[in-house]
Amino acid sequence: MTIGGDIYQFGPFRLDPVAGILYHGIEPTLLGQRAVALLRLLLQKAGVPVSKDALVEAGWGGLAVADNNLTVQIAALRRVLAEGAGAESWIETMPRRGYRYVGPAVATNVPDAPATARAASSPTLPEKPSVAVLPFSNLSGDPEQEYFADGMVDDIVTGLARIKWLFVIARNSTFTYKGRAVDVKQVGRELGVRYVLEGSVRKAGGGVRVTAQMIDASTGAHVWAERYDRSSQDIFALQDEIAVSVVGAIAPSVRKAEIERVKRKRPDSLDAYDLVLQAQPDVDSGMPEQVTRALTLLERAIALEPTYALAHGNAAMCHHCLFLRAGLQEVNRAASIRHARSAIVYGQDDALALTWAGFSIGMDAHDRAAAFTALEAAIAISPSSALTYILGSVILGWGGEAERAIEWSEWGMRLSPFDSWAWAAFDAQAMSHLLRGRYDEACRAAYKSIQANPAHSITYVQLAAALAKLGRLDEARAAAARVLELQPTFRYSHQFAGVNCAPALAEVLGGALRDAGLPQ
Repeated sequence: MTIGGDIYQFGPFRLDPVAGILYHGIEPTLLGQRAVALLRLLLQKAGVPVSKDALVEAGWGGLAVADNNLTVQIAALRRVLAEGAGAESWIETMPRRGYRYVGPAVATNVPDAPATARAASSPTLPEKPSVAVLPFSNLSGDPEQEYFADGMVDDIVTGLARIKWLFVIARNSTFTYKGRAVDVKQVGRELGVRYVLEGSVRKAGGGVRVTAQMIDASTGAHVWAERYDRSSQDIFALQDEIAVSVVGAIAPSVRKAEIERVKRKRPDSLDAYDLVLQAQPDVDSGMPEQVTRALTLLERAIALEPTYALAHGNAAMCHHCLFLRAGLQEVNRAASIRHARSAIVYGQDDALALTWAGFSIGMDAHDRAAAFTALEAAIAISPSSALTYILGSVILGWGGEAERAIEWSEWGMRLSPFDSWAWAAFDAQAMSHLLRGRYDEACRAAYKSIQANPAHSITYVQLAAALAKLGRLDEARAAAARVLELQPTFRYSHQFAGVNCAPALAEVLGGALRDAGLPQ
C-alpha cells in the first residue's frame, strides 16, 4: 500500500501519513499503517461514500480479508477520534455501501509560494544536519512551571550539542521565539536549519506530561514524535531523565532522515560525510554481503579524508562482521582492530566513532578493559548515546557479565526504543538470561531480536539454545536450521573462540546448541 506525503488537517486533528501520526492539537498518537491508509482515503473522499472494496484495497493491498478486519480498524479510528468532542461520529457507516467522512472540512498542506523568494536572504544550510530546539509551551496554567520547561530545553540543547555530527542552534537564538505562534518552515529558513524540535509541558496533580516532535522544516514532515508521562516527585531528576530520553531518541531519527536525503544525491557529488551516511544502513545490517558493499563507500570516504574518525569506526564494524560471519579470517580481525585504533586516535571528541571502535576492540582484540575505556569516554561526551549502551551490553553478555549486560541493554533501549540496533540489545539479554537459567525470558528476548532483525544469524543461535533448554527440540532444530541457512559455515566452537566467550556461557550455550543440532 502507498501512503502519500500530504498533511491532512480537519477540526483539531492533523494526520501525517508518512510518519503515521495523528495529532490532536500537539498530542501525537501513533497509528498503524492500515489505519493511516484508511483514514487518508476517507479524508481524501470527504463527504462521499467510500466502498468497503476501496477501503480494503487501500488498507490491505487487495488481499482477501474478512469483513470484520475492516470493522475493527474503523472502530479503532473512531476511538482515537473520540478524544475530540463528538469526533467519533465523523466516520459514518453507510449500510451495505461502506463508510463516509462527515466531519469538518479537510485541508491539505500546500507549497509555500514565497519560499523561493525568501531563500536568498536566509542563512545557508550547513553541511551537517542542523536542528533548532524551540522553547517548550507551558500548558500547566501555572507560570511557575516556566522554569521547568525552559530548563528541559536547556538540557536538550546541551545534549544535542554533544553529538559531533549535528549542528545545533544556540539557546539564545531559539528563545527569541518564546511565547510566539510560529511556522516551523519559517523558523527553519530564518535560523538556517533543516530540523526543528518543538514541544509542550503540562503539569497536573502529581504528574507531568511532556510531548515533543521533530519536524523537517524544509517539507513540514514529521521525523519523530513522543509523549512522556512521569511522576513529578523529583522535578529536577525528571527534567534530566526526559531530556536524555529525547536526545537519545532524536539522534537515530535524524540520522535515518539524513540517510534518506543523501540517497537522492548523485553518486559523483558525495563528500566523505555523505559516503558514510550512504554506507550506514549496510553497516547496521551486520551481514557480510551488505557490509562488503558498505566498505567500498567507506574506503572512498577515508581516501577523501584520512583522519575521518567515523569512517574508520564504521569500517572497523564492517571488518568485525566479516571476521565473525565470513570465515574468521585473520585479515578481517586485523583490519577491524586497525580501523578501531584509528577511530580512537582521530575521534577523541566523537562519541559515535568511539562507540564503534570500543566494540571492535572488545570483540575482536578481546581487550574488554580498553573497550570500556572507549565506551565510557563516549558516554562522557554524549550521555544519551543509546548505541554505546547497546553495543556495550553485547560485550558484557559474551563476557559473562549477565546482570550488567541486561542493565546496559535496557538503558540503551530506554534511550532509543526503536533503534536500528535493537536486535543486538535483545541478543545480549537472551544470552544473559540463558546464563542465569531464565530460559523463558531468554526465549522472549530472542524472539524480539528476530523481529527486529530477521536476517541476522546469531539471533537464531540464542533462540535455538533457549528452545533447547526448554525442551522444545523441534522448534530448536528449526531455529538451528535457520542459522545454517543464513551462515552455512557456522560452528559454535569457532564463534565462541572468535568473541572470547566466557567459559560459563560457552558451557551453557554449547550443550543447548548441540541438542539443537548445530555443528560444533
